[in-house]
Amino acid sequence: MDNKYEVLKKYFGYDAFRSGQETVIDAVLAGRDVFGIMPTGAGKSVCYQIPALMLPGITLVISPLISLMKDQVAALNQVGVYAAYLNSSLTQGQYFKALDFAKGGKYKIIYVAPERLLTESFLGFAQNADISFISVDEVHCVSQWGQDFRPSYLKIVDFVNQLKKRPVLGAFTATATKEVQNDVMNILQLQNPQIVTTGFDRTNLSFYVKHAKDRKAALFQILREHYDESGIIYCITRKLVEEVHGLLAERGIEAAKYHAGMTDEERVRNQDAFTSDRARIMVATNAFGMGIDKPDVRFVIHYNMPKNMESYYQEAGRAGRDGEKASCYLIYNPQDVHTNQYFIENNRENEELSKTQLEQVLEKDRERLKQMTFYCHTRYCYRKFMLNYFGERAQSFCGNCGNCLKKLAAQEYQEQVERYPSYDGTVKLKKPQPIKRAVSENPVLYERLRVFRNSIAKQNSVPAYVIFTDKTIKEMSMYLPKNRQQFLEISGVGEAKYEKYGEAFLGEIRRYQDEEQVDETTATARAKIQFPKKDVEK
Repeated sequence: MDNKYEVLKKYFGYDAFRSGQETVIDAVLAGRDVFGIMPTGAGKSVCYQIPALMLPGITLVISPLISLMKDQVAALNQVGVYAAYLNSSLTQGQYFKALDFAKGGKYKIIYVAPERLLTESFLGFAQNADISFISVDEVHCVSQWGQDFRPSYLKIVDFVNQLKKRPVLGAFTATATKEVQNDVMNILQLQNPQIVTTGFDRTNLSFYVKHAKDRKAALFQILREHYDESGIIYCITRKLVEEVHGLLAERGIEAAKYHAGMTDEERVRNQDAFTSDRARIMVATNAFGMGIDKPDVRFVIHYNMPKNMESYYQEAGRAGRDGEKASCYLIYNPQDVHTNQYFIENNRENEELSKTQLEQVLEKDRERLKQMTFYCHTRYCYRKFMLNYFGERAQSFCGNCGNCLKKLAAQEYQEQVERYPSYDGTVKLKKPQPIKRAVSENPVLYERLRVFRNSIAKQNSVPAYVIFTDKTIKEMSMYLPKNRQQFLEISGVGEAKYEKYGEAFLGEIRRYQDEEQVDETTATARAKIQFPKKDVEK
């Protein structure tokens, strides 16, 4: 298959690309290196998955994220693409079995951890394989000026230089200042790369900062506003994760927890519970975050202030990956500054740097913390502050963050006073409300199909959204497809997904119509509605 639109439609069920995706894909297919700076939820994975399916050889995706590898391999397998991952979660037997399959040409896409690249077994395979494309995910990790510098990423250049033929290189990240961008291009030795920056603005997200002496009270006030929705609560320490998780359990709220002090088995089990909707909320340190692909997270709460804007932007960006409205809250207390200062000064992750280099990194971290603190105290638009930090111009009023909504409320109050001069001034300001997700036009069927989808996911041991996302389920409940052709018009339904699940879902929709006695004319009219172009939502 040599048409990128055919590949997009057949495997992923979409008709059109999102901003920036087509430019990146065209460059890779033309044999040019690429550097994509694209926000969380903008569809970076499609930028290397589409070329992988069209290029003749193997595509390697280098990622530090075990959770991302597992989820994306599961999702690719569901749409009929053979893929595998090679990381520390595999036993030695599983690893060598996967490597044997790779040598036999079974996989088009292989996800690999950077630590594996220069091992004798993997390097031996790679030097004799036809590798067309190498995609480096979370590429800011290669720069010591990045917020998540990982020395293992420095092995990438050595690996590439030892291959018999240099593949096309792709670099992808959600966050990179100009300084980090330049560092990445130099370190990875990108050759005349096509640079694509789609912008950092996530217009579907609302941002709030809550200054609170009582964090717990502030937390439960937010949770009451999102009582039936999926969300993540980030805490700054493992101890706080345990404490907050315990508070939720006491109140009967289904929640999972995740931090580096837990066993691998516990973390995997809890992550699965969250992604499969058995636990509505995940309470975690920043060990849980990069690569989490759950699209229907409706809120993210930072129980403490993070140490930099980059981390906050990435972690808050776990909300609303499906493009639907979502809310991001930061509960601020001055103690957060001191806690983060302690972590910065006692960081031992970069000890292999020289004394001078280490001091430069520390100074950069201190400056980042200062900017994060300024964000929490600004009286102006939170979105503008954030975008300006990443070098992007923005309007001074977004109308969709805590500060802008306060200004709107104050303006309405002033208008009331001016309209009624004799009024005694007791008009209460409107409380800014978080933007809720749009309710399906057919909520009964929507919930029924979600439950049906979740049961299929459990049978297949994959996250529910790997079967179909909530957005796809919502379209099914709205348009009531009657046959294969109409079902394939639903956003997110490709041919492989239809072959696996289409008839089962069509049957469930028919049962609903029979039980509810849905008028045939209404069902036909809905099915004939002109579907919009299906942009990539991954």
